[in-house]
Amino acid sequence: MEIQELVKKQRAYFATGATLPTDARIQALRKLYRTVKAYESEINEALRADLGKSSMESYMCETGMLLAELSYMIRHCRRFAAPRWVPTPLAQFHSDSFVVKQPYGCVLIMSPWNYPLMLTLEPLADALAAGNTAVLKPSAYSPATSALIAEIIGRCFPPDYVAVVTGRREQNQALLDCRFDKIFFTGGKTVGREVMRRAAVHLTPITLELGGKSPCIVDETADLKLAARRIVFGKYLNCGQTCVAPDYVLVQESVKDALLTAVKDQIRHQYGVSPLDNPDYGKIINEKHFQRILGLIDRSKVAAGGQFREDTLQIAPTVMDGVTWDDAVMGEEIFGPILPVLTFRNLDEVIRTVNSRPSPLALYIFTRNKEAARRVISRCSFGGGCVNDTIIHLATSNMAFGGVGESGMGSYHGRKGFDTFTHEKSIVDKKTWLDLPIRYQRYTRLKEALLKLFLR
Repeated sequence: MEIQELVKKQRAYFATGATLPTDARIQALRKLYRTVKAYESEINEALRADLGKSSMESYMCETGMLLAELSYMIRHCRRFAAPRWVPTPLAQFHSDSFVVKQPYGCVLIMSPWNYPLMLTLEPLADALAAGNTAVLKPSAYSPATSALIAEIIGRCFPPDYVAVVTGRREQNQALLDCRFDKIFFTGGKTVGREVMRRAAVHLTPITLELGGKSPCIVDETADLKLAARRIVFGKYLNCGQTCVAPDYVLVQESVKDALLTAVKDQIRHQYGVSPLDNPDYGKIINEKHFQRILGLIDRSKVAAGGQFREDTLQIAPTVMDGVTWDDAVMGEEIFGPILPVLTFRNLDEVIRTVNSRPSPLALYIFTRNKEAARRVISRCSFGGGCVNDTIIHLATSNMAFGGVGESGMGSYHGRKGFDTFTHEKSIVDKKTWLDLPIRYQRYTRLKEALLKLFLR
């Protein structure tokens, strides 16, 4: 179906009001939940084909998180959609004031390749709960998963309600030529800027989930063995192709050597002596990104790893020591299995370093010093993060996830996801049995005195 015609039909379907009743929304969410459950083995196969993910990693980071978000929305959709009553100022006596939740209408969800199932269908869960129709545009770089998403959606919904558009740049451009009521984009900053520019033509509201160089701070009070375990997990999950992966480590000089030793031990423990032979260790998405990541490795600074296999697009978990901000690996978001290690002397230096650069999507600090954690959290600008862990802050529907500054705008998950795809209309229901004359001309000193009594 031609894209303009598809959007036109979705607008017509939305205009019927079929998506508005909460019972219909919950029914749609339940249908998607059941279908994803039924396709679990096919999802595992598609994610292994695209990214080499194991079934454990696929469920932990994609299928399971999607099902959790769907379950959350099924439980809470009715409450989120209900009008919210608010107090009425005395100056507006006698009135009732309330907020009505209205879906935007026809929304566009554009998703990336690194978590192709979750980052396509989790925003969809929020959009459906809010009562919208949706056009999904998964990445062409994850073709097996994108094709499976199209199959799943085709089993659940007519295209007038939810549709999948596959393809590359031509299809992206055609979608951005259309007028949507909301655009939700997850991906890199370069394309994010283009989406924002194109959305401005129609003044379409947007949510951008981008990325950045997320720091991982380790001070001298940290439990180094535990820190290393959790850093290795967060950094090398999905071969580092995670928007909230620790991009680099800032470790206090006095404990750098001990942390490096612990990180090397954890790489061996979690991935084996030969990670490239580990059947549960994935691969880089394609040749272009494989070569880009290899180009960031300075062989003279490799402290661990560095091995690669071009035929399987695999790069071993790699650690680089003695890194400075002049190194190529510090000039861009890595998005691969390379962990640069830099040092600091005191916390003020860390805060200056982080705040002198674009706001990252995530920040992690490992410390036993609660005051140090508080200072970093309160004084550094970043999207979200963890104290004494990595990545897990996004794995809950009870907190919003999103960036700030160059790492994104807007957020989603749970209640915030519902709100992201909802317009709130403020309504005052003024009663007719009383009409205070204060606001009407002609004005008098008595009216002015009463006005100042009400509004102060």
